Amino acid sequence: MSQTLVVKIGTSSLTQPETGLLALSTIASLVEVLSSLRRQGHQVVLVSSGAVGVGCARLGLTERPRTIALKQAVAAVGQGRLIRTYDDFFTSLQQPIAQVLLTRSDLVQRNSYLNVERTFQQLLQLGVIPIVNENDTVAVDELKFGDNDTLSALVANLVRADWLFLLTDVDRLYSADPRRDPNAEPIVRISRMDQLKELQVNLEQHGSRWGTGGMVTKIAAAQIATGAGVRTVITEGRFPKNLEKILQGEAIGTQFEPQPRPASARKRWIAHGLVPSGKLYLDDGAVTAILRAGRSLLAAGIVQIEGEFQSQEAVLLCDRAGQEVARGIVNYRSSELQQIKGHQSDAIAAILGYPGAETVVHRDNLVLSA
Repeated sequence: MSQTLVVKIGTSSLTQPETGLLALSTIASLVEVLSSLRRQGHQVVLVSSGAVGVGCARLGLTERPRTIALKQAVAAVGQGRLIRTYDDFFTSLQQPIAQVLLTRSDLVQRNSYLNVERTFQQLLQLGVIPIVNENDTVAVDELKFGDNDTLSALVANLVRADWLFLLTDVDRLYSADPRRDPNAEPIVRISRMDQLKELQVNLEQHGSRWGTGGMVTKIAAAQIATGAGVRTVITEGRFPKNLEKILQGEAIGTQFEPQPRPASARKRWIAHGLVPSGKLYLDDGAVTAILRAGRSLLAAGIVQIEGEFQSQEAVLLCDRAGQEVARGIVNYRSSELQQIKGHQSDAIAAILGYPGAETVVHRDNLVLSA
């Protein structure tokens, strides 16, 4: 059965730990496996880190850049070299590839999100393997994904993937960092994210010298992906052939079970494409109406507002304790909500001096959190 697969490989797997130079044997094996999966009829997307690491090696830098300007410059040097390496390997197997560089702003605006979605659909229909990376050369802090784990989860949601593979430098998730704690217990399967607390998993497992990730970012990516209905696996990047074994049913790595997939493409965009600009704290009645009755959010149910935002921006909807229950697109800017919070809808026009929307967040623009 044909499936859509998103494979993310981290800098720690792509490069040699001491020098930052590309680990060509790993890349060759990965290319061979992905090309084979493509020939079997699967649609494949590769999210690849490594541009900054390769750029550092090329320029003789001994540590990862700390300033945005230097990082952007180093990424510009490394990205071309990285994609050329991939192209050489994939071309030897007659597998076409495409370079796709994204920033968070490409997914925040609805029109650009749809354009990116259509581009991926067309590439996959043509039998191309898109190779995706964050566009570090132009991204700024507020429009960055932060790491390619997050980017890969958002891409998996975008292409409606069946699987997301997070390839890293450990073979699976453990209760603690196995490189430092000999008593760390392996975790094979997670059916719901709150199991991590029950298993007392220590997530302070940091990224490599050359990479930005760590186990924390992979768990966050798994939460995004599984919430979008994508089965997620954390496994070792040095052995790409494990991908085929996992697809055949072998218990390799740590698997995260998918949650029910949001039916609406627009709601998938709201849930995973938008960056929330603020928080609305709700009373118990509003939380119950949203979670149990599928209602819209009214001004009367808001007890506190956090952050500054405009109408039609995304906000988090939280209970009194600050626990996220949903997110959505708001019909009022924050300054207006400060005036009308706690009031009935029929009082809004008198308070503001002009008519406003009856709902603060309409249920069609609201998505429950996983």
